[in-house]
Amino acid sequence: MPPIPGSGLAKGLAVTLRTMTKRTVTAQYPDVQPELPPRTRGVIGLFEENCTVCMLCARECPDWCIYIDSHKETMPAAAPGGRERSRNVLDRFAIDFALCMYCGICIEVCPFDALFWSPEFEYAETDIHELTHERDKLREWMWTVPEPPALDPAAEEPKEIAAARKAAEKLQAQEAQDTQAAREAERAQGAPEARPGRAAEQEGQE
Repeated sequence: MPPIPGSGLAKGLAVTLRTMTKRTVTAQYPDVQPELPPRTRGVIGLFEENCTVCMLCARECPDWCIYIDSHKETMPAAAPGGRERSRNVLDRFAIDFALCMYCGICIEVCPFDALFWSPEFEYAETDIHELTHERDKLREWMWTVPEPPALDPAAEEPKEIAAARKAAEKLQAQEAQDTQAAREAERAQGAPEARPGRAAEQEGQE
């Protein structure tokens, strides 16, 4: 069946009429910041205190955009007679966001929770070389990381919290046992002193 002449124009006008009756929504950016989803992948924030310079994030990065430098320091023995220990000290932690493809592998593989997603996205530069941000900037972005959402009431308790709760309960039980043992020891020490007095009262009554 051949198309009806003018059907295409009629369809176009119908679309125009439908859109004319709808309210237009214009994002007034940058005056009004957009509401981003909780899991927005903006930039990567660094919590420097948790970093142990294990280099796992740099090795697993498919783009090789993470640069880490460190040196070793010898720590004195914690107790007399103990041996000295060496630890890695972070000198540089930088991410080249011109190469980063925001896969999140570095955040997933970090065993010490030193890397987090930040919703910040306004870090454009006029020079591509300035997209390599050092640890000071990454640390500033760390404070923009939103709090994790609350768990579902029926969700399983995290292993870390469960282990900490069990340790706290065990410590409380041990403290209660020590307190009970101390009270029993005090009673045992005070019991012989009370007996002669009781006997003397009985003799006086006789």
